[in-house]
Amino acid sequence: MSGLNPLAPARLVSCIRWCTGFALGGLLLAACGNKDATPAAGAPAGPPPPPVGVVSVEPRDVGLVTELPGRLEASRVAQVRARAAGILHKRLFREGSDVKAGQALFEIDAAPYRAALQSAQASLARAQANLAQATAQAERFKPLVEANAISQQEYVNAVAAQKTAQADVAAGRAAVQNAQINLGHARVTAPISGRIGRALVTEGALVGQGEPTPLALIQQIHPMYLNFTQSTGEVLRLRRALAAGKLQRSGDGARVRVLLEDGSEYAHPAKLLFTDLSVDPSSGQVTLRAEVPNPEGFLLPGMYVRVQIEQAELSDAILLPQQAVSRTPQGDTVLVVGADNKAVIRPVKVSRAQQGQWIIEDGLKAGERVVVDGFQKMRPGAAVTPVPWRGNASAPAAAAAASAPASAASR
Repeated sequence: MSGLNPLAPARLVSCIRWCTGFALGGLLLAACGNKDATPAAGAPAGPPPPPVGVVSVEPRDVGLVTELPGRLEASRVAQVRARAAGILHKRLFREGSDVKAGQALFEIDAAPYRAALQSAQASLARAQANLAQATAQAERFKPLVEANAISQQEYVNAVAAQKTAQADVAAGRAAVQNAQINLGHARVTAPISGRIGRALVTEGALVGQGEPTPLALIQQIHPMYLNFTQSTGEVLRLRRALAAGKLQRSGDGARVRVLLEDGSEYAHPAKLLFTDLSVDPSSGQVTLRAEVPNPEGFLLPGMYVRVQIEQAELSDAILLPQQAVSRTPQGDTVLVVGADNKAVIRPVKVSRAQQGQWIIEDGLKAGERVVVDGFQKMRPGAAVTPVPWRGNASAPAAAAAASAPASAASR
């Protein structure tokens, strides 16, 4: 202990006092330097309400559209066949072209039929000559029998010979007509107007032996028939709804639109012709037929299409885009923006889907605003900035326009 410096305790106390004063001074300087960090009066307290796309509820009459598969069929089909036997000499049409009724298509060797016609004409001339002779003899015997110059039997024989000659003339005329018909069959013509396919035989082929030989096929494709089927259950539900007054029939009959395989809509609307009275026992489907104009020849027989048929109308219906409705096992809901611009959850009753929209039966009133776009920016019960929704393309632009004033104010 005698070795320690007696001034050490005093120096230690002085050092502690100096460090404490330095720390307090630093805290005071820091407090003075942070006076400018206090929030200024009038500055925004938080971000503006997020913009969301909304649609206004507008009840209206909606046509109930059912989409069904269908096949196209030519309205008239005729097989061109050889009714005269012989060698095919010529093909007189271009394959795949349009032909008119009565247009010559093929020529068959007509020499045997011309000879048969000439023979029938000669037989007719012989019968006519015999008739003239028998008629003259009967007329000559008539005054003689009245004068008892000849027997009654001779006169009867003369009259019978005259009638036999008349029958021979009639048979001869029928034979000539038959020969002319056979000669006409040697020139094969189109039975209907339409588009002809490929020739089924070539020149030099022997046709018409035993049974009529198919030569070509003609199909009338303007207009065309559209055959499609509908389930009996759907037909019964539609008829019950119409009978109960829940639905109304379309004003000008069922409207039919045709969708092609690429999804595009055909330019000309179809007209429903009839609904079959019987049900296919194997499929439980009812067949319907519509007529489709095809002036440009764009549609072809056998083509697969989709049919949108509007068979009834629903009065005061509400349509919403499908993305506006949240469908869960617990039920269907939408977000409705109230007068205070706050979105609340509302349960609704969905009827059916139609062309990318839901038909809402219950839960909404006219004039209410339903959120369609901007769900990721909001939460139920929070304030939002509603902007009109005009589709996916225009929603971002509308949202940007709505948020522009808030961004300017923050600057």
